[in-house]
Amino acid sequence: MALNEQIVSELKNSMKSGDQETTDFLRFLIAQVKGKEKERFGAQGGALSDEEILEIFTKEAKKRKEAIALFEQGGRKDLADKEKTELIMIEKYLPAQLGKDEIRVVVKEIIAGGADTFPLVVKEAMARLKGQADGKLVSEVIKEELI
Repeated sequence: MALNEQIVSELKNSMKSGDQETTDFLRFLIAQVKGKEKERFGAQGGALSDEEILEIFTKEAKKRKEAIALFEQGGRKDLADKEKTELIMIEKYLPAQLGKDEIRVVVKEIIAGGADTFPLVVKEAMARLKGQADGKLVSEVIKEELI
């Protein structure tokens, strides 16, 4: 089942069960996908691939993580909890994130392959780890390995 179809199916289920919070958030995600489709394809229509949808979800997850940090800093636990709930819903659709050790293996391979400067290693690592690892974590591991 395509990712878009899966989300629509889960939206129907949440509507039937009366889970308003999940329904609202799934509608938001679908709207984000539809907006990107209109932006990309215009009036002639078209559908995004699962990879493109995952990019949208990754950006939304990143926004949620940043918002959680800011709300917790500001003492707004209620808003931070709402963002955490939404983040959990988004992460259901994202591929599993790699840990520091797994990233380190990839970075060592890249360095062994001849990339010896930070920009070269970052470019190659992000291409290989696209959607599987947080950029900040990848950058941190690269810095550790190059020093």
